[in-house]
Amino acid sequence: MINLITVGSKYMILVFMALYTIKCFSYFTKKPDKRKWNLNLQVFDIFAIHFLCHLTLYLNTKDKTVLAYYPIELLIAILYIVLFHAVYPKASRLIINNITFLMLIGYTMLTRLDHGLAVRQFILATVCLFLASFIPFIMGKLKNMRNWTILYGVVGLITLLTVFIPHVGMSIYGSRNWIQIAGISLQPMEFVKILFVLFVASGLVKAATLKDVVINAVIAAAFMAVLAVEKDFGAIAIFYIAYITMVYLATSRPVFMILGIVLVVGAVVVGYILFKDTLFSHISVRVEAWRDPWKYQSTGGYQICESLFAIGTGGFTGMGLGKGMPYYIPVNESDFIFSAICEEMGAIFGLCLILIYVSGFIAMANIAMKCKQPFFKYMTFGFAISYIVQVFLNIGGVTKFIPSTGVTLPLVSYGISSMFSTLIMFSMVQFVYILVAKEGETLEEEERTLRAEARNSIGGIPVPQGGKGTKE
Repeated sequence: MINLITVGSKYMILVFMALYTIKCFSYFTKKPDKRKWNLNLQVFDIFAIHFLCHLTLYLNTKDKTVLAYYPIELLIAILYIVLFHAVYPKASRLIINNITFLMLIGYTMLTRLDHGLAVRQFILATVCLFLASFIPFIMGKLKNMRNWTILYGVVGLITLLTVFIPHVGMSIYGSRNWIQIAGISLQPMEFVKILFVLFVASGLVKAATLKDVVINAVIAAAFMAVLAVEKDFGAIAIFYIAYITMVYLATSRPVFMILGIVLVVGAVVVGYILFKDTLFSHISVRVEAWRDPWKYQSTGGYQICESLFAIGTGGFTGMGLGKGMPYYIPVNESDFIFSAICEEMGAIFGLCLILIYVSGFIAMANIAMKCKQPFFKYMTFGFAISYIVQVFLNIGGVTKFIPSTGVTLPLVSYGISSMFSTLIMFSMVQFVYILVAKEGETLEEEERTLRAEARNSIGGIPVPQGGKGTKE
């Protein structure tokens, strides 16, 4: 009987996952009056998946702590959905739903992998969720964010350099990109990513000549130079792609995009030749492991081999939560959590997860395109690009599509730095969404006023529409 329930739950999870994913994209095509019902159904899908995941995990592992986590996670999720929408009624409910869903999936997988990490992540993430919820309100009170270019640049560079402070900075997996304060490990890059986007956005708003663009580019290059010294090439990819796409959005000149691609290819080739045995030493290992992981299965290719084994073992529908062997995957709680998800929940679940990330990117890009204020337009688009590039680097690395870069999967992987920075970005995007909604209301009010004035100008007689009922 238990086996029947677990198998049935596994397939029901996939059904609800597919339904949730479909609603993520149908949201963009439905009329506004039908979106509310669509979003309400999404909430039901979220909690159905969450319940079935915990039920399956408990029945397969007989671990009672799984049942203890469930009601607490459920309570926080409900409070977040209800209170955030109550405080910010004009906020994007699709983004709220996606945040809730991804965080719950992350908690579920961490509960499966390591109870201690799951508890730590849940507590810290809940605090971060609470703090990030104030950001739209705070941004509404700040009137000069577009003018703080120097502040963004200076604070960002200083924060990046903290990893070189003795007894504070740490090297992990070949990259010196961590700091430890009071027993808590943080990755400064995750927060500097936000400052970098703000710096570029404010710089582009102020840029009046080509000289201004060049100066902005030089300072942006300084950020990436520090990251190169830290050997954090995943972060460099995120920063660089965000930069060139933001410049293209601001200028609409393809030459900047082409020049950016040429420069990065040249920099990679020259840098690899000159610094192959120094800065690029651990990158060389990752590239060789990517090209032929089976040849280096016992050394540099071990991670990717185990990742591919896990994804292949799970097949389309997965082994079932608690029935796989994700503990063979190195760093399964952070960099390779997608492999663990695919092993136990299936490739179909993994593909839907990718599409949910894509829907979040589309939502943010759509908000950016609708915003009339250049600074917030560039900022939102920069966050959208940073977000989707990070997803691509993580999933591309664990599936052998690209060499592994060591970045986390947003809102799912273990890591409070990544979690908090992503929540901050989404909260800032929510502010822009609210701003766009207000701009739309203002425009509608102006149109109504103009129509009323037009009617009054001819004695209150409505202007005929079209050619019917009119005389030549």
